[in-house]
Amino acid sequence: MGATIEHDERGRARVHDPCLSPCPIELGMRILGGKWTGSILWHLKDGPVRFNDLSRMLDGASKKMISERLRQLESRGLITREVKDTAPVSVHYEITPFGRSALGFLDELRRWSETLPESLAEVARSGFISPEQPAAPGA
Repeated sequence: MGATIEHDERGRARVHDPCLSPCPIELGMRILGGKWTGSILWHLKDGPVRFNDLSRMLDGASKKMISERLRQLESRGLITREVKDTAPVSVHYEITPFGRSALGFLDELRRWSETLPESLAEVARSGFISPEQPAAPGA
């Protein structure tokens, strides 16, 4: 990811070493960037979790949305699903070693988010960030 822009004598821009499409960051965001995806992985870090318990941990996420994300994560090899033959039947989800490999940067993202200015954090909590929202410090 070392793309650079040079301008010729007429002021025309030329890109050298452009990012491949999708670039590595975009590729990672396509895998982990869905709403609730990172939170689901984070809540599975300490061991298997039942669906209903996970639903309680993700306050604000619908059961339909959680089910969709769990299916995606399972199909991508980030989590496993185990149906327990108990009365009543219970379903447990567990993070795989591959899913666990994402926890380091999810923790970095968590720490970064904790440093956001309160005005920006409040806007992010509302779920909508418009172009008129205040910029982060130093932006």
